Amino acid sequence: MVEFMEKVAKTVDVEELTVEERNLLSVAYKNVIGARRASWRIISSIEQKEESRGNEDHVSTIKEYRGKIEAELSKICDGILRLLDAHLVPSAKTAESKVFYLKMKGDYHRYLAEFKTGAERKEAAESTLLAYKSAQDIALADLAPTHPIRLGLALNFSVFYYEILNSPDRACNLAKQAFDEAISELDTLGEESYKDSTLIMQLLRDNLTLWTSDINEDAGDEIKEAPKQES
Repeated sequence: MVEFMEKVAKTVDVEELTVEERNLLSVAYKNVIGARRASWRIISSIEQKEESRGNEDHVSTIKEYRGKIEAELSKICDGILRLLDAHLVPSAKTAESKVFYLKMKGDYHRYLAEFKTGAERKEAAESTLLAYKSAQDIALADLAPTHPIRLGLALNFSVFYYEILNSPDRACNLAKQAFDEAISELDTLGEESYKDSTLIMQLLRDNLTLWTSDINEDAGDEIKEAPKQES
């Protein structure tokens, strides 16, 4: 499906993708990247346990496998980022599509930052921040606080602050502001986007509850690893 949607996306020099095509592209990539991100987290956790037990032979084998997963992650991220830079972002005409693609660009740079180290991690984090901020500028100006794409951006941007920049205060402030602004305009929400918007609002609230609990328990200590909800 990824290969097919890539071909479709490369036609946007002529005409912008429809909302359905755009969503299919996003889902296709989310499916292939999601499984590998989950595998990387599991294998990294096993690697840490084996290192603490001093099982060097196991650690060596696990590191080799982790390297293969990281190579696959890099290839997937590089592929969609090239597509976004060359076709999708430049051809976006509406505020909604611009925010959608810039958010997507931020997401895939963030996925790189999850496993890269040193200068590569720094570069991926900076690219994530730039893409999310560009998307945020447009979203705040042109999309309603209840718009599911604006809410999804706030959700993922806050996860970036928490996980990658290790900045729980910024993460909580961003998530809380997005949630509060959406709540205040909930009565203006159309029926077609009500389900999507309220689902993302629930995810924002779940993360806020989790992060606030972590901050209270671990004030001054390193942030605990816990599952974060994303759009």
